[in-house]
Amino acid sequence: MKIRQFLPLVAAFTLSAAAIAQSGVAMSSDSAKTSEAQASFDRLKALAGSWEGSLDGKPANLNVTMRVTSMGNTLMHEMKMAGLPDNPITMFHLDGEKLVLTHYCDAGNQPHMVATVSPDGKTITFDFVSATNLLATQAGHMQHVVFTLIDANHHTEEWEFAMAGGKKEIGSLDLHRSK
Repeated sequence: MKIRQFLPLVAAFTLSAAAIAQSGVAMSSDSAKTSEAQASFDRLKALAGSWEGSLDGKPANLNVTMRVTSMGNTLMHEMKMAGLPDNPITMFHLDGEKLVLTHYCDAGNQPHMVATVSPDGKTITFDFVSATNLLATQAGHMQHVVFTLIDANHHTEEWEFAMAGGKKEIGSLDLHRSK
């Protein structure tokens, strides 16, 4: 009689253990995604400092400053170029298991993009998801950004601007650490 009472407890324990194990697998999968996003974010944060370089293969009076801020939770990217009245700002941060950016564009809109990472972790590609203040009367918006990490003192950035009518304009930066 006592064995009959004990068997339902064993069955319940076994089912509970299986459920916990399955949730652990799901948690491991989520952790792997978070870890990939965190690793990519850490690689970008390692770019903190001042950068100089060329635009589309031509020498340019171009400076990029990257600064880790908000207790390590955000990376701010500021681009300065001779002749531009304002400096576009881009903010990178984690959103759960995703690495995201918001680009505060001189076009007056704020595209939001989500990253994917190459298998070797050296190329981080951001693709357009949404935007605020994106008006039909504007010239367009940033829709694609690719960071290629060459070494601690050299990286490239490719910024794609989607113009009205479907035309795209791409600016390629080849940057070397100056500080």
